[in-house]
Amino acid sequence: MDLREAIYTRRAVREFTAEPVDETMLRQLIDAAIQAPSAVNQQPWSFCVVRDRALLTRISREARAHLLKGSPPVLASSARFQELLRNPDFDIFYRAPALIVISSATESPWAVENCSLAAENLMLAARAAGLGTCWIGLAQLWLATAAGKAALNLPATYLPVAPIIVGHPKSAPPPVPRKEPDIRWIGP
Repeated sequence: MDLREAIYTRRAVREFTAEPVDETMLRQLIDAAIQAPSAVNQQPWSFCVVRDRALLTRISREARAHLLKGSPPVLASSARFQELLRNPDFDIFYRAPALIVISSATESPWAVENCSLAAENLMLAARAAGLGTCWIGLAQLWLATAAGKAALNLPATYLPVAPIIVGHPKSAPPPVPRKEPDIRWIGP
């Protein structure tokens, strides 16, 4: 698959087969991620790959409980999200076989941007390889806590930014219409 096709067809995937993603493929995705640009070329990212189902279940449970205690306003005002978070059977990782958490290993005013660029490279490489991905925003707040960092064996100074699930999609995600871009041309 060429780059343009990967860009135009990459969508969030939330339904996966039980087939694991092998270590070689996960390493290839991380190798694609580290090709991303970073501020001052610091390349500050760190990658934590979780394939342990018990740990994924624990993180899902802890993250849901954390959000229920103090959800951001957008989640707190959504009956749909509140219902999902209260459902003990809801797995925020959608039973994906792997989670890759991209963290900033250095303090930087551009930590989020650096890790986000790496995440997009990873997700596009996954799409090109026929895999599905989804950035799991519901995990972010808990992963940034001391308990979340401990669960991933991350140093206290690291900042988890991008929790990305990876797996073999059950089906191809449908196309999603895109709005026309809001463009302001300045100059000739």
